[in-house]
Formats: sequence, C-alpha cells, structure tokens
Amino acid sequence: MQSTRIELIPAIDLIEGKCVRLSKGDYSTKKIYNEDPLEVALSFENHGIKRLHLVDLDGAKAGRIINHRVLEALASKTSLVIDFGGGLKSSEDLRIAFECGARMVTGGSIAVKNPEEFSSWIDKYGPDRIILGSDVKEGKIAVSGWTETSGLELFDFLGGYISKGVSKTICTDISKDGMLEGPATDLYKSMLDSFPELYLIASGGVSSMKDIDELEEAGVPGVIFGKAIYEGRITLSDLEKRLR
Repeated sequence: MQSTRIELIPAIDLIEGKCVRLSKGDYSTKKIYNEDPLEVALSFENHGIKRLHLVDLDGAKAGRIINHRVLEALASKTSLVIDFGGGLKSSEDLRIAFECGARMVTGGSIAVKNPEEFSSWIDKYGPDRIILGSDVKEGKIAVSGWTETSGLELFDFLGGYISKGVSKTICTDISKDGMLEGPATDLYKSMLDSFPELYLIASGGVSSMKDIDELEEAGVPGVIFGKAIYEGRITLSDLEKRLR
C-alpha cells in the first residue's frame, strides 16, 4: 500500500472543562493533565499543528453537549480546525457545536441508536463536516462513552454508512485506548483493504512517533493521539520536526 503523509491530530478530552485522559474509556481512571485546555491548544498551534480532536466526555455521559464554552474559547482564540464529539444527539447539539466554532463533528452513539437522525446530518451538512465515530470492542461497535457494546459488526456498520455518503471515520480500538501499547494497525489495514476510499483516522494506543510511522506506512490517512503527548512519550518538538 502506498504511504502518504499522515495527518497529525492531537486530542483534548474534557471533563468539567479540564484536559483529562482516561484508560479504555473508564471514567474512574480519569487523570487531569491541565486545568486550561486553551493553554494546551495554543501550545499545539505554536508547534505547527493544524487540527484538533476535542471530546466532551461530560457530554458523552449526559447525552447532550456540555463543554461548548470550551469549544468556543478554543475556536475563537486559535486557528485550529476543530472536530468536536461527545454526546451529540440532536440537531440542536449540532447547531450549538457549529455555532461555537467546530468545523466538523463526530457522531458515534447517535449513528447506532438513531441512524435516521445521523443520516439527516450527512444530508444537511455534507460528508466533509460529519465524521462517523466507529469505536470498536472485540469487533463490535461500542456506544455511550463506551459503556455499552452494540451487536453491530464494524465492517457492516461502516459499509452501511459509506453507502449513505460517509467519507470519514474515527476508529478507536477501545482495548488499546490510553494504554500506550501501540495502535491496532492490522485492524486499520483490513479496514482500508475493504474501504480504500475511506478517510480513516486511527485512534487509541499511540505511544511514540514510531507508532505514527507504522500507521503512515500502512496508508492510514490520519491519527489521533493524546496520552502519549501528555505523558511525554511524544514531544511537541517531535511533531514540529515531522510537520516540517
């Protein structure tokens, strides 16, 4: 598979407006890394980063957008292209997210539980602005901040939405998320073999620049990483060098 430059997308996960990380999506493992997400976002921008994945973990739990003020602050005070997810369940949530400055949104649980609503978002805003969240646990799609596993097979789920116009997905292998043990590269390869046109953003398990190289080598278009930066396994200067 031909290797292209992979898009580097750091993540900021929010609980109570603070920058946190979880392990395997378990809220009891919460670790606060910074009280000020704007400071984190500005440091990314100052090192050449263009994209940000912003996750409202409070929203994922509550089933509605909660941390939209943080989104608004980051969008208005940086030039980062922000994709926002976590708890987006209604057109009203979507309106708030876009009005607060999100350039894209990610829908996961909604795509499982209310496919008509999610499909209407694709029709209304277009596939460039609506990212399908395909979080996977042992081959099945997981929802509601990963607290539930649906009976849906990953490949059936993806195929169904690609036929409805989806062109981008963020796929997190939950068993790897926050564990710093390397990404699910084989899973991503098989996804790209089945859906070569898909703009696949890998998420979960990235622990080093070597992991990012491996994903790039496999032809994965984009990668999200969080804990590796906050734990110092990947430095901002590493990212800056690579972006040059």
